[in-house]
Amino acid sequence: MTDRTVAKFGLGQIVRHREAAFRGVVIDVDPVFAGKPGDTGAISPDQPFYQVLALGAEGGFIAYAPEDALEHDPELTAVTREAEARWFTVDANGRHAPKAHAIH
Repeated sequence: MTDRTVAKFGLGQIVRHREAAFRGVVIDVDPVFAGKPGDTGAISPDQPFYQVLALGAEGGFIAYAPEDALEHDPELTAVTREAEARWFTVDANGRHAPKAHAIH
């Protein structure tokens, strides 16, 4: 029997990092760490990792974060219309997905 990892967050979901000062939108999900073995330090690589289009004090950037460092962000409910049109496809339910990915 094979263990299956189920991601807590989906594409287009708005999250915030528990320790770092950023919020953003999930744009990709890996079922486990996709880097070199040992690169996660004390963080378990056996959990979903997310690419997050993040907003921080210095502007936008892409963050790669483990699931246990992220949480749903109820305070940030929408991106600007300009950012939405530039970066995302939005379905009838308001879910966001990067233009390069289909909405699941």
